[in-house]
Amino acid sequence: MPFRTEIKVRGYHLDLYGHVNNARYLEFLEEARWGMMESHGDLPWFMQQRYALVVSRIDINYRRPATMGDVIVVETEMARLEERACIVAQRIVRADNGKVVAEAEVTIAVVHPQTPGALAMTGEIADRFNALAQAAQA
Repeated sequence: MPFRTEIKVRGYHLDLYGHVNNARYLEFLEEARWGMMESHGDLPWFMQQRYALVVSRIDINYRRPATMGDVIVVETEMARLEERACIVAQRIVRADNGKVVAEAEVTIAVVHPQTPGALAMTGEIADRFNALAQAAQA
């Protein structure tokens, strides 16, 4: 089951048209990814290693607007590991009716300040991300 993050839409999330501004959805997605990492105890390990989790790509498909007072749920799960990145699948749904508001695929690389470029998804790094994937399937 995906990690779930509940967010209530507030007035400061809205644009002039009365619905959530597109940039705010990126913040909602980020909040959910941080929550997933914190809930599985992996964030302190990455920080101790001086690894940074860097978003290198976001592909987002907006399906319908969310408006003031809506409660949305961000569903987050590890989709797959690639050679030098992991792919996180995320969906934002309305809590009241389950309708999809947005879907995203987020590519994350792991970097270290003393190593150029993205690190390979091997060893302990791969183990940590694979554990996240297994937790979503449990």
